[in-house]
Amino acid sequence: MRLIAIEEHILPSAVRKAWAAAPEPHDPVSAAADGGENGVRLADLEAGRLALMDEQGVDVQVLSLTTPGLHNLTPDTAVDMACRVNDLIARTCARHPDRFQGFAALPTPDPDAAPRELERAVRELGLKGALVCGRTRERHLDHPSLRPMLAKAEELRAPIFIHPQTPLAAVRAANYAGIGETADLALAAFGLGWHYEAGLQWVRLAAAGVFDELPDLQIILGHWGEVVLFYLERMTPVFERTLDLRRSFTDYARNNLYVTGSGMWSETYLQRCLEIVGPERLLFSTDFPYQYRPGGAPRRFVEDVSLDDAVRAGFAHGNWERLTGQTD
Repeated sequence: MRLIAIEEHILPSAVRKAWAAAPEPHDPVSAAADGGENGVRLADLEAGRLALMDEQGVDVQVLSLTTPGLHNLTPDTAVDMACRVNDLIARTCARHPDRFQGFAALPTPDPDAAPRELERAVRELGLKGALVCGRTRERHLDHPSLRPMLAKAEELRAPIFIHPQTPLAAVRAANYAGIGETADLALAAFGLGWHYEAGLQWVRLAAAGVFDELPDLQIILGHWGEVVLFYLERMTPVFERTLDLRRSFTDYARNNLYVTGSGMWSETYLQRCLEIVGPERLLFSTDFPYQYRPGGAPRRFVEDVSLDDAVRAGFAHGNWERLTGQTD
């Protein structure tokens, strides 16, 4: 069974340098998460990565720039880095077409350039969509200036993966501080806070009427829906009373959202997502290299989880191939 993992990250040295040179405040997570062995694996696009894919039982990785992407750079730098990163991903895919596909990195600090780069990445480079990290500093993904980028994604039938990003410093200070320096950062980021951040971006898109305006726009959320998916039963009636939307939040989840596990090997979460979004909207991912585990855990999870053969095949590869036009 072919196994395609769609949230698999890279970090070129040029992007590290651009982050360091960007205006403050800087995202504090990379220093904690992207060094050491993770740093080596993020930079490796050849034999080392392929060997670990083989060990995991993963046939294809969909490569993407890790968080916080290009969102905190100056507009000019973001445009330059987007071109360089996307060209790098495309060259890697060309060298190993049976092993790699790619998500584009987009220069969201320049809202006019972002849709142009998305079109170049998809039409000229053959990338399959884009991965963004929610906010661009204080500007959320539903901001009107970013609507052309979302419209271009709908036009191209290119899915947008919303990846977590660390909350703003003011939010961290208000909600996640006071336990201890290391614990505060973990709580604000990969422990909890950045999952709320990513899920909130999808909720905001729905609440702002983006899916009414762009009914064919497809969004992907990792980590089994970034917490908010499990609150649809709460959100649906609340927003039906308070917002003038054409459809319910439940309908948006079943028509405009795909979910993936990001290396969280939980059958309980998978089954709940299956009930919420349906079998054709489950995608597989390992969140490489952050959730890497030796011993073939990714393939074993897919093979052992309680799904019928058709749903299992869709989860493993078929749903992604259909979403990105690689099969009928």
